[in-house]
Amino acid sequence: MNDNGTRVVELPSIVTVRDLALKIKASPIDVIKSLMSNGVMANINQQLDFDTAALIAGDLGYEARPEATAVEEVEAAPQDTRPEWKRLLEREDARDMVARPPVVTILGHVDHGKTSLLDVIRKANVAAGEAGGITQHIGAYQVQREGRTITFLDTPGHEAFTAMRARGAQSTDIAILVVAADDGVMPQTREAAAHAKAAQVPILVALNKIDKPNANPERVKQQLAEIGLTPDDWGGDTMVVPVSAKQKTGIDDLLEAILLTADDLPTIKANPKASATGTVLEAELDKSRGVQATLLVQNGTLHAGDVIVAGTAYGKIRAMVNEIGKPIREAGPSTPVSVIGLNEVPVAGDPFIVVGTDREARTIVGERKLAVREAKTEVVKPTSLDQIFARFKAGEAKELVLIVKADVQGSLEPIVNSLNKLSAEGDGPKVNVLYAETGAITENDVNLAVASSAIILGFNVAPGDAAASRVADTQGVSIRLYQVIYRLIEDVEKALKGLLGPEFKPVTIGKAEVRMVFKIPKIGLIAGCVLREGEARRNGKVRVLRGAKLEHEGDVGSLKREKDDVRDVKQSGMEFGVGIKDYENVKVGDILEFFVIQQVN
Repeated sequence: MNDNGTRVVELPSIVTVRDLALKIKASPIDVIKSLMSNGVMANINQQLDFDTAALIAGDLGYEARPEATAVEEVEAAPQDTRPEWKRLLEREDARDMVARPPVVTILGHVDHGKTSLLDVIRKANVAAGEAGGITQHIGAYQVQREGRTITFLDTPGHEAFTAMRARGAQSTDIAILVVAADDGVMPQTREAAAHAKAAQVPILVALNKIDKPNANPERVKQQLAEIGLTPDDWGGDTMVVPVSAKQKTGIDDLLEAILLTADDLPTIKANPKASATGTVLEAELDKSRGVQATLLVQNGTLHAGDVIVAGTAYGKIRAMVNEIGKPIREAGPSTPVSVIGLNEVPVAGDPFIVVGTDREARTIVGERKLAVREAKTEVVKPTSLDQIFARFKAGEAKELVLIVKADVQGSLEPIVNSLNKLSAEGDGPKVNVLYAETGAITENDVNLAVASSAIILGFNVAPGDAAASRVADTQGVSIRLYQVIYRLIEDVEKALKGLLGPEFKPVTIGKAEVRMVFKIPKIGLIAGCVLREGEARRNGKVRVLRGAKLEHEGDVGSLKREKDDVRDVKQSGMEFGVGIKDYENVKVGDILEFFVIQQVN
């Protein structure tokens, strides 16, 4: 305060509405109202000059003074993208921190026994007759082992696991990768392992179906070593536990391995005395009970009657039950609970916090909804290959994270080996090939890229469906497609040295299916097509897709409707003929993807 008792605030020459509100401990809504009363229309991200900010501060009881200018330029701190509960956890007094139960997610191939293993673990740890057994499915449950608790998240798979990570949620401490001893490491196994590695959580392997006569544990261990999960009995650091969900054997060993891994993780601690924070695991609207949400408490203790905010949903907890449907009054760290009382359905992955009053909750939600509306008007700029060096120099990135998809294994291996060699050269950003696999670029690949800030490189492949392209566009994921290996490697090498030019992005404008192929003398091969979506342009480019494989990419040579040359075809379902320059191998059933090249800003 100054000599007159007025509160003083130092303001920079430019400040946003949000930052001004934080500095004067006011609601952004109040700041916006004050601006409106002074004839200034603004949103929460609006920048204000010092004079305007000082006027508003004065209206709200503060005397504004210019912020002292630093002598040296301070490098901007990297943006903190950690979940809210982790940031709050760092502020806790170390004396209040105690060990909490580890939170475990089970991942793996679709038919390797994830669900069966979860069922065996769950049923073996619930007393018969307790609330009639398992009566309440809430997406998570706890088991006991030697007086200690383990929390299991019953997620559908690594797709949901990564979708939550993409929203900033980090709810898992340990990942269990289920691999069938008779089947070995499958493509989905490698994909699940990549997702767990991207989340930087320890991985345990449950070697399931060990009871089968054709089980071959040693072959599976070799396959695990090939994807970077070297078993501990081979000198690696990955615990591989033989189990049989069918015979119900090895379960105790698996639980013991989880506890041993948890003991080596100093981060599995929480303050049970704090206000509860955590993550929404799932939520739905029940016709009779209203909004029902499953929450995982990650710090503090949640009480029945607490007022919580989860994303843009809020409300007072009217009822709270555990995984067996038993009403409980409080839930400590790592405890999953189902609650009733929110005003709307929150999104899985949304963080939740406890606030003091219903009015405070409404204010927070109002600010968040305003921020969401403003965010919708902002253009999402993708992380592009040509920007990685500049981000490295600015301290915003230490590595170039890549997802590589290729048409065949014979192409994939030399690409990955060449990229890894680039990582060992020079003192620029390092290359991290997060995931490499054959096949088309899928929506799941794009989600992994979102969660890991990765760039997707495709060799002789393209996005496998419209969903993958749509998510990439909306989430700002950069997908670069190549047909020559050395150009792919050259682009990455230039990017690491800051020599790569602006990125030009292919933008799909339409798709057509080849129904017949015929040859016209002196003209060449013509593909008779039906337009499925969008449009075809004579001055555009075209890809020939045969299944998931990219057969050719080049220029449109001609475009005809019946006997007439046309500039474009726009009506879905319309038949037309297209000639492709320097390509005469188009076949019935091929998909022609028409696109134009645009520079990425």
